[in-house]
Amino acid sequence: MAKKENLVVKTDDQLATQLSDLKREQFNLRFQAATNQLEKPSRVREVRRTIARIKTLQSDRVRASAKA
Repeated sequence: MAKKENLVVKTDDQLATQLSDLKREQFNLRFQAATNQLEKPSRVREVRRTIARIKTLQSDRVRASAKA
């Protein structure tokens, strides 16, 4: 699981790349869940929360740059 401290030090490009990778993984996990082939059901929750952390961090950065 990606902690907030690990995500804060990444650049915007790195976060965007990681976000796209996680969305692709989330898509694959949904298919695995639908076909009952999911090995780690907890990974679905972990990916969803990491995506939310990245999106929150991105919106915070946009808001901070708009104030400046």
